[in-house]
Amino acid sequence: MSNKRSNSFRRAILQGSRQLKGCSLRDEAGLGLSQRLVRHVAYETLPREVDRKWYFDSYTYCPPPWLILAITIAEVAVFMYYGLQLDRLVLQVSSPSFLKSPLPYHPQLRAQAWRYLSYIFMHTGIEHLSLNMAMQLLVGVPLEMVHGALRIGLVYACGVLAGSLAVSVTDMTAPVVGSSGGVYALVSAHLANVVMNWSGMKCQFKLFRMAMALVCMSVEFGRAVWLRFYPPAFPPCPNPSFVAHLGGVLVGLTLGVVVLQNYEQRLQEQSLFWIFFCVYTLFVLCAVFWNIFAYSLLDVRLPPPP
Repeated sequence: MSNKRSNSFRRAILQGSRQLKGCSLRDEAGLGLSQRLVRHVAYETLPREVDRKWYFDSYTYCPPPWLILAITIAEVAVFMYYGLQLDRLVLQVSSPSFLKSPLPYHPQLRAQAWRYLSYIFMHTGIEHLSLNMAMQLLVGVPLEMVHGALRIGLVYACGVLAGSLAVSVTDMTAPVVGSSGGVYALVSAHLANVVMNWSGMKCQFKLFRMAMALVCMSVEFGRAVWLRFYPPAFPPCPNPSFVAHLGGVLVGLTLGVVVLQNYEQRLQEQSLFWIFFCVYTLFVLCAVFWNIFAYSLLDVRLPPPP
C-alpha cells in the first residue's frame, strides 16, 4: 500500500489539524539526538505544521538518505583518483589529459550517451568540487530525508541531463564537467519553495541563510563564467561551459518546485507535475534531434577530440 497521501486524505488531515494549532512540534520535550535532528529537518523543509508532525511521527531512518551521500562519495573518489593521476588538485582542467577521461561531456563525443550524465563526477578543481559538495550535502540530504531518494533523484537527474543538453544546444563547442546541473536544480527548487511559503517556513535565520545560499550559488556561477571565457590552456578546445548551471535552475524552478510542494502526496494526481514533465520531455526530445542534425546543418567547427 502506498504511503503517499491522496488529495482527499490530505484535506481530511488539514481539517483535523485545526484542533492542533496550540500544540507545536517545537513544544516536544525530552527528545533524543536523532529525534531533534528529524524535527530540525522538518522545520527546514516543510511549511505546514501538519506535514511537519506527520513527518516527525513517521520517519524511521529506514532507508537512510543514501543517494546524495553516495553521489558525493563517488565524486570525491573520482576527483582524488584524477588528482593523483594528473598530479594536481587545483584547476585540473588545465591538464592536457583532463578531457581524455570517459566521463566528461565533449561535443566531439556526444554520441556516447552516458556522457550526458557521467560528467557530474568530474570537476575542474578542488574549488569547484568543494562548493558543489557543500551545497549538495547541506540542501540535498535534508530534502532526501523528507521527500525520499526517488523524488530527489528525479529532480537531480533531470537537472543533470538538462544541463548537458542545454550546453549542447546553446554552447555547442564547449565541454561540460561538474555536478552543478543537479545541485542547482535542488537548491533553486528549495529556495523557491521557501519563498513561496515564506510565512509557513519556521526555520531559524531563514533570510540570512537564504542570502548565504544565493551568495554561494553566485560565487560558483561567477567562477564558471570566468573560467569559460578565460583563455584555455590547450586551444582550440574551450574551457567547460557554465550553461549547465542555468539548465539546472530551470528544472528546479519548474519540476523541482512541484515535487517539493507536494510532500507525501501522489505526484500522478498533480496536473502541474504532468505539465512540467511533458514540457521537460519535449525539451529532451528536441535537444536529441538538435544533437543529431543541427551540428552538420550549421557546419559547426568543433574542437578536436581529446
